[in-house]
Amino acid sequence: MDTLVEMIAEMREQDALARVKQLLDDHTDPTTILDDCRAAMEIVGKQFEHGEYFLPELILAGDLLKQISDLVKPHMHHAREIQKHGKVLIGTVKGDIHDIGKDLVVFMLDVNGFEVHDLGVDVPPQKFVQKIAEVKPDVVALSGFLTVTFAAMKQTIDAIRAAGLRDQIKIMIGGGTIDDHVRVFAGADAFGKDAMAAVALAQQWTGQN
Repeated sequence: MDTLVEMIAEMREQDALARVKQLLDDHTDPTTILDDCRAAMEIVGKQFEHGEYFLPELILAGDLLKQISDLVKPHMHHAREIQKHGKVLIGTVKGDIHDIGKDLVVFMLDVNGFEVHDLGVDVPPQKFVQKIAEVKPDVVALSGFLTVTFAAMKQTIDAIRAAGLRDQIKIMIGGGTIDDHVRVFAGADAFGKDAMAAVALAQQWTGQN
């Protein structure tokens, strides 16, 4: 029998959504469904790494995960309380409105037990600064897909430093064109090449591995 993991990994949207509804009707623990989503996204990530999936598949996967998340979340108050491992503040930096990669990272952090605060897209440096002071995250994640956002990432980290908040947090950056040269230029602690790398960094920085 096909599993939910296979349905998601193969982008079989209608089958996956029908299975999720069936599982919820059968009073399956919602966190089990989210665990399946996480496992499926690991497969999708590997397929992307190996050149078997491309950006359109990532877009489909992100959209499917959002639909599943919308189905599951109303049932979460019936589930066991998930122990939150740490706080992550995330947003796409000023000048960029891409949110596919960011939304995948948000989802993966959420199902891995992090409290995620998503600022959205085209976020100016000062908004990051204000939110850091407000929620006191352990990790700040800056997303950017366009090369013109490298400067915005640096400006954001410079603003965090100027506000005296830099030493209290770890900062990761990510996006399609991000590499270690950009990390050094921006002044971040690390860069993540995909959503699973972002989760691994957050786990490392919050003492989970």
